Amino acid sequence: MSNGTSVRYKVAEAARSAGVSASTLRLWESQGLVVPDRSATGHRQYSAEDVARLKKIAWYRTERGLNPAAIREALESEVPSDSSDAADASDLGRRLRSLRHAAGKTLDQVAGDVGVAASTLSTLERTSQGVSFKTLHDLAEYYSTTVSRLSGEERDAVPEVVRAGAWRTWPETTPGVTVQLLAEGRTMMDCHRFVLAPGAASEGAYRHDGEEFMHVLSGRLELVLDSDQFFDLGPGDSLYFESRRYHSWRNRHDGETILIWINTPPTF
Repeated sequence: MSNGTSVRYKVAEAARSAGVSASTLRLWESQGLVVPDRSATGHRQYSAEDVARLKKIAWYRTERGLNPAAIREALESEVPSDSSDAADASDLGRRLRSLRHAAGKTLDQVAGDVGVAASTLSTLERTSQGVSFKTLHDLAEYYSTTVSRLSGEERDAVPEVVRAGAWRTWPETTPGVTVQLLAEGRTMMDCHRFVLAPGAASEGAYRHDGEEFMHVLSGRLELVLDSDQFFDLGPGDSLYFESRRYHSWRNRHDGETILIWINTPPTF
């Protein structure tokens, strides 16, 4: 929500600026209305943007008498920031919000249908961050699309060489999971380079149509199929499986794990 050089406000300072109590700020956070950063010691830190948002929330609550769900909808309908960096980072979130509005659904309805907290979904739509790979897949399935399309991968492009280190990258929705594109354009395969930080995981099993192939370049990956087949993959190992089988994964290495991952047809 804010960059590392901006001013940070403590809970009491932010609450005073918004004209509410600190406990009210914690309540609004639990309702997904605002998501402050955290310090290294776990304390809430509010940016100037957060404080401005808090003032709007207070106004909607006192002057308009809106409930939390209605306040979220009102905030989402406002004109987004002109910051190009923020716009680039939130493309996935805007796509999800557009799909939800097109379906005539509220945040609470989609959250209930998919099985996530409304606050988590609100954060994802605003920041393109904060969910597991499984949740992102479940949302794509809910809207009858794919994670690749949501991430802006599908675009018209002529065949071209993708140079080493020049890969385009998905929005980092899940901490520690970086997905880089190895092929551009409307293809019959999703070709990705995954870079997984220590402990990074899918955080649940998912499945979809198609088949997939993975090849580990470095590190170590644990892949589980149908909850009872465990594969421990190291450098040079490959695995091919049907995507309709439930699959989950985790980096079991104490450093980065890097792998090539291909889905066909592009259903993830």
